Amino acid sequence: MTQTQHTETVPDDPRHRRHVPFDRLHNFRDLGGYRTAGGRTVAWGRLYRADSLGKLSGADWERFLGLGVRTVVDLRYPWEIEAKGRIPEPDRFTYANHSIEHRPYDQSAIDPDVDPWRYLADRFAEVAEDGAAEIRQVLELLAEGPGPAVFHCTSGKDRTGLIAALVLTLLEVPEEQILADFALTELATARLLADWHEANPGRTMRWPSYGRAPAAVMSLTLADLTARHGSPTAYLTDRVGITPHTTQLLRERLLVP
Repeated sequence: MTQTQHTETVPDDPRHRRHVPFDRLHNFRDLGGYRTAGGRTVAWGRLYRADSLGKLSGADWERFLGLGVRTVVDLRYPWEIEAKGRIPEPDRFTYANHSIEHRPYDQSAIDPDVDPWRYLADRFAEVAEDGAAEIRQVLELLAEGPGPAVFHCTSGKDRTGLIAALVLTLLEVPEEQILADFALTELATARLLADWHEANPGRTMRWPSYGRAPAAVMSLTLADLTARHGSPTAYLTDRVGITPHTTQLLRERLLVP
């Protein structure tokens, strides 16, 4: 299936158009369709966010190849890749592993009595500070590498959600749309939870919010960046080191009138 066929045959509901269906991937989404503050639109079929591409095989692999992706950015730890596998045939893509998270934690073991959304926002804050250099590398590759491109972690939720929010920020997509994009993972929560139970027989899920991604988490995260750096955009320029050239390349690549 070609990229053009994909965009012409999916339903008009943006939620369904945004979610690209696979058998084993649950959270593969097109970042197209969002409107910027200046009235432009993020193009469909140029940038995707996903859960682990190590799960691709069979018909899923053929469907993925049909999207024409040329750049793949894996946000996981190297030990996650070693355990779960990377995208098949990585040499056929411009492939990079940039682990933006530096302090691993087990979401299934989070204390059920903590404020879940504040807890996750605090972990996002750690990633934003610890992983600034890797975040710059990710954003520069998405701007400069061959397209279309996809970036992913394990569930396509937290690390992937943060990168998506930062890309949309650089494109000047309004915050309410950034929050809405983050919250679309909620449509995959049930399948992410089922996958955890299948992969962890005999273990108890302590945290009742596993796999959740409400807009409140990203709202807190963006507010934290504003409190620390003045705005999410200031964080990207002053802390991460994103240059006007990189921002311009992203906009030229991803925005249409």
